[in-house]
Amino acid sequence: MASFDKRGKTWQFTVSRMINGKYKPIRKGGFKTKKEAQVAASEVELELTKGVAPKLKPISLYEYFDNWYKVFKFDVVNSTKTHYVYTLNTIEKYFGHIPIQQISKEEYQKFLNMFGETHAKETADKINGHIRGAVREAIDEGIIRIDFTRNAKVIGKVPAKKKSEKYLNFVESEILLKELKNNLSKGLGYYLLLLALTTGLRYGELVGLTHRDFDFKNNTFSINKTWGLQQKNASRIRSNQKPSI
Repeated sequence: MASFDKRGKTWQFTVSRMINGKYKPIRKGGFKTKKEAQVAASEVELELTKGVAPKLKPISLYEYFDNWYKVFKFDVVNSTKTHYVYTLNTIEKYFGHIPIQQISKEEYQKFLNMFGETHAKETADKINGHIRGAVREAIDEGIIRIDFTRNAKVIGKVPAKKKSEKYLNFVESEILLKELKNNLSKGLGYYLLLLALTTGLRYGELVGLTHRDFDFKNNTFSINKTWGLQQKNASRIRSNQKPSI
């Protein structure tokens, strides 16, 4: 049963609830009329009968997504993690800190339309996929009831880069190799780039190397970790010969 109290100019409801034999009531105030408080209390009581713990405190899509990807996507590689951070920043740019409970299907579609005007469809698809995953989790937690990403249409008006534009061709690699060799005296960064170019190391593997990983006697080095990501049993040997410089 719910009870109602007037606090100054507003009303507050209290819904009785027992958890593990302890009295833990649900309270919420700020209602202009008693009728509004009664309607809200009825919704909470209905949720409780369904076994759903009502989420009364508004939470922004930005805040929820930030927590969601850190909890459920904690084991992804750094390159993938940067995509989630990009999505998080995109959410903040468009939605700000609007509560996730207030985002409608129409508002979400407007966001996708706007984003697609200046991005490739591949990028928009990835953003939508990330947000859809978080929204479905929010529904399972009882934070929201409607999947506002369902049947959303993704567009992209900027042509995606061709694969040939994402990588250096042979001639370009030869030019870069020559320039790196001619500038090794300028710092460690040139050695790292040279190592990456001649071995195919990924960025995380490259910056995760330490002096102990190199065996100069046997002319090998070991890749057993990735920068920023703990990997168990990931030790392996790369390169049977030291790249000629």
